[in-house]
Amino acid sequence: MSDVPNKPMTGTLIAGILLLALLFIAQSVFAPLFFALFIIAVVWPCQLALQARLPRLMALLITLVVTIGVITAIGSSLAWGLGRLGQWLFMNADRLQAVYVATVDWLEQHGIALAGPIADWFDVSWLLAVMQGTAGRLNSFGGFTLLVLIFVMLGLLEVEEFAARLVLPSAQPYGQIILSANRIIATKFRRFMVVRTFASVFTGLLVWLFALSAGLELASAWGVIAFAFNYIPFLGPLVATTLPTLFAIAQFDTWQPAVIIFLSLNVIQFMIGSYLEPRLAGASLAISPFAVIFAVFFWSFMWGLAGAFIGVPVLIAFIIFCSMGGSTRWIATLLSDSSVANSGHEGEHGQ
Repeated sequence: MSDVPNKPMTGTLIAGILLLALLFIAQSVFAPLFFALFIIAVVWPCQLALQARLPRLMALLITLVVTIGVITAIGSSLAWGLGRLGQWLFMNADRLQAVYVATVDWLEQHGIALAGPIADWFDVSWLLAVMQGTAGRLNSFGGFTLLVLIFVMLGLLEVEEFAARLVLPSAQPYGQIILSANRIIATKFRRFMVVRTFASVFTGLLVWLFALSAGLELASAWGVIAFAFNYIPFLGPLVATTLPTLFAIAQFDTWQPAVIIFLSLNVIQFMIGSYLEPRLAGASLAISPFAVIFAVFFWSFMWGLAGAFIGVPVLIAFIIFCSMGGSTRWIATLLSDSSVANSGHEGEHGQ
């Protein structure tokens, strides 16, 4: 008899594992679908405002054009920045190889055994191939983007009809719960994107100005990369600070300027990520830092670069839906920041 209460929990766990397996196997469909739902939640106020003044299809066309422009701008800027780095790597391969060999020799002379295993698989040609492959994947992102836009177009046409179906008596009580959760999620998504975009632009400008003042080559590329990667919490800033540091070692042929550049870039990231963004976001987006890191890495494993971008929005939606149910509210409490959990902010939305 003691095992009976555990059966629902076991069934839920198995269902969750099967769902994640399905999301992983069918990522070519679900990844663009999740992206589309996120975009719909963000751009719907624009669509609604345009519909009040223009025919519905004309409003939809304008919304789609603006959305395509934003997605293209971010993706193209990242591809351009990584492409510039790939060209620089190709032109300075001998220089980088010399720095790499000297670093490996220095480590071996100081008895650091890690240099041996690294030398077996890492060299400049490997780094060049990684950079070119990443830029190539970004340039071939067209098929994914096209599917996202198709989902966005169909979704924007059905938002009002779907909301009307949710309030029908036959859809209750779950319809009203889903409708309330969707409204909260959409509001949080829009706030997340406004804050993240402002922080990304500011980060890109500061990194660009610092790279210019420090005499670091490819200053524009570093600024663009910092802007684009800042949309990925924790993992993006890590890449945006590590890459310039590695290139600085090759450019200046000494480690002292590279250390200064590394520390300065981390100060910029820390000031924006730990001071500016939390104050702009407020308590409404306060999530456990551990949960954010886990979401970024987990969805990166599931869906690659697309998952890294969408990981935090998926986490936000998951927390909101958990907060709407009495049996799952404890999950939302654990994943939220301590200030939100103590105030019961999320629980109040669910009542």
